[in-house]
Formats: sequence, C-alpha cells, structure tokens
Amino acid sequence: MDILIGLVVSSIMLIYSVVKDVFIGIPLTLCLFIFCTIAHRRDYPFKEIFKIAYKGGEKSFIVGKILLLIGMVTASWMASGTVEGMVFYGIKFMNPSFFIVYTYIICTLVSYIMGTAFGTVGTIGLSLMCIARIGNLNPNIVAGAIVSGAYFGDRCSPMSSSANLIANLTDTDIYTNIKNMIKTTIVPVLLCILIYFLFSLKYPLNLVEKGINEEILKYYKISIIVLLPAILILVLSIFKIDVKKSMLLSIILAFIISCFYQGVGIKDFLYYLVFGYKIPSDTFLSSIIKGGGIVSMLGAMYITFVSCALAGVLEGTNLLSNVHKLLKGVDSRYKLFIYTCICSIITAAFGANQSIAIVLTIQLMSEIYKDMNLDKYQFALNIENSAVVISPLIPWNISGLIPAATLSVSSVKYIPYAFYICLVPIVTIMHLKLVNMKKINAG
Repeated sequence: MDILIGLVVSSIMLIYSVVKDVFIGIPLTLCLFIFCTIAHRRDYPFKEIFKIAYKGGEKSFIVGKILLLIGMVTASWMASGTVEGMVFYGIKFMNPSFFIVYTYIICTLVSYIMGTAFGTVGTIGLSLMCIARIGNLNPNIVAGAIVSGAYFGDRCSPMSSSANLIANLTDTDIYTNIKNMIKTTIVPVLLCILIYFLFSLKYPLNLVEKGINEEILKYYKISIIVLLPAILILVLSIFKIDVKKSMLLSIILAFIISCFYQGVGIKDFLYYLVFGYKIPSDTFLSSIIKGGGIVSMLGAMYITFVSCALAGVLEGTNLLSNVHKLLKGVDSRYKLFIYTCICSIITAAFGANQSIAIVLTIQLMSEIYKDMNLDKYQFALNIENSAVVISPLIPWNISGLIPAATLSVSSVKYIPYAFYICLVPIVTIMHLKLVNMKKINAG
C-alpha cells in the first residue's frame, strides 16, 4: 500500500512540476526521499539505503561525462560556425516544394552528428521552424518532422547520452547496439520519408526566406572548413573510436577554427565552453543560435544521477518485487516487447523524463529477460525501441515538452505528426508478431 501511495504522490509532484515549469530535479529528489523512507520503514537502515542509492547513482557518471562533452561540443560548434554552416547549406540546397521532407532528413543527419534531440531542435530545428512560419506552413507538421529527425540521433548516435546510458546499464557495446538499431530503423525511416514527402506535396513552402543565410554571412565565414568538426565526428565513429575521445578531438578542432578562421578570442571561446555560446551582436540570429556549454548540462546531469539513484533504491531494496511477479509469465518475445512498451509508458509518465523511463524500465524488466535467457543486446535494443522513443510521446514528459516549448507549439498537437517516434515501437511490434506467427505455424 505504501508503494502505491508513494507512486501516486510522486506522479502528482512530477506532473505538477512539468505543468508549472518547476525544475524536475526538485520533485525527483523528493521522490527519492519518499522511497528511501518507505525502504527504511521496511527495516532497511538509512546507511545501507544511502549506499544503495549512491551505487545506483554511480551508473550515471559515464553519461555525465558525455553530457559535459555534448555541452562543450555544441558551444564550440556554434563558435566555429559548424552549426551555422549546417544551417546555411541545409537551407541553401532545399527545394521549397519538398520543405517538410527535407526538414526531416536534415534534422535526422544533424541529430546523428550531434547526438542530442534538444541540441538539434534548438539549433537547426528552430531555424527551420522560423522558415516554416514565414512560409505559412502548419507548425505542428513541421515540429513533428523536426522532432522525428531529432530523435533518430538521440536514439542511435554514438554521441547520444541515452544510447550511452543504455549501453552502460545493460553492459553492452554501444557500437554493436547502434548496428542493431540501424537494422530496426530502416523501415520506420523509409516510411517517414514517404509520409513527409506526401505532406510536402500537399503543403509546399510558399515563401523562400533568404534572410537567415544573409545574416549568417554577416557574422561568420562559411565554407567546408567549418564543417570539419562534424565530419571528424562522423569519420571517427566509423572507425569505432571512443565517443568521448571523438568529441574531445572535435572540440579541439573547433577551437582552432574558431580562433584562426572565425576570429574568436581564446578567452571568449573558453567562456562559451563553460557558459554557452551567444552571438555578441544585436541580430535576430541571437535568438536562434545560442546555448550549449557545461553549465547548460548541470541540470541534466543532476536529474540523471538522481534518477539512477532512485532506480537503485527501488531495485536494491526489493520495493519492485511485486511488480516483477506481475510481469512474469511472458511466453514469447512478441509479448515481452509489448510488456516492455507498457512498462516504458508507465515509467515515462511517472518520471516525466527519458532517463528515468530508461533506468526504471531496465530495472523492472531485467529479471524477466534473464528468465527468458535473452541476449543482453536484445534487451538493449528493446529498450531503445521503447523507452527512448516513447518518452517524447508523453505530453508532460520533458523529452517532448522541451522541444515543443523551443518550437513554440503544443506538446499534444505535434505528436500525431512525429511519425518516427510512433513508428519505431509499432513496426517492432508488427515484426515480432509476424515472427511469432511463423513459429506457431511451423510448430
């Protein structure tokens, strides 16, 4: 009974914090305190509970390093003109008659390079949305295409914090996971391209806005040189170089380009790495191209640590033992993935955060996967195909709420057009259903 009360109270606090725009780390910390108290009432000493919580929180440290590097990469790429170059060339070569499908493809490529949905939405996504509004396109459709593309990289980029978190929690190799994800993402991506192509034909861009590119050229030198930090990340990922080393080398290259090509001062560059980038001029670009930096990632790092600590307490004190019993009895991979999706929906709604959904779903489902003797890489893949993409489908989950707020659209109204994050679990369910039917017929 106390677990149920704790879940209800925690859910109310988390939902309230999202609605009222309160930093989710505050109610999340209160949730941790609630479940620590429940564990103590069940005869666990606080000293042991704190050790369990810290042990769970330790799992977030590798992701914390990735988050810090992502913050520095984003700021350094803006300072070097890498982000601006991607925006410039993307807009320059887009056919206005196919704007929506180009938006999806460009955001897909950029998100794979950057490895962050928020970074993609907040840079090129925001620029594309500005063009869409000027061109009188439905902002919800464009937002759906942007978020769909953004979560491609958030799911399967070697720079993705969620991909690294899952690899760490499931003790798997991230590049093997990415290889598996690419295989399961081909159909959803092709369907998205087809769907957004049809939307493009029906809703073409009515006006080509050149102001952004003209403004970019006023403040930045744009050539193939500014794209080198992004190209470097791609090349190093092909050779399976450790993602942290890849990002560090990309930051160093961006530093060289910033200082010797864009004319950015060393002190300014270091300031951007810590506090985020901003254009030192009064231009409309200043509201579009900004952000990144170490400071911008501190909140996400804290949330990741607390969510891992909370999951550690729930698992380490056996508070989820009854849930494990409810989930037992699965007799096929098809049903197992459906259970994983249901679990992901609950955890994404309960935690209102992608990291919480990932951590709790892994904690809840790991024993079931072990009982079925399934490979740990299959477990990691199922989490990627459920918790990662289901989180932004929850309107109050910050995975979908922040992109919606950034693009100034409703977190509910854009979801029907975010086809990629809808199709990944649906296509996976259909595939597993067909495999299961073939086994039954063969038997």
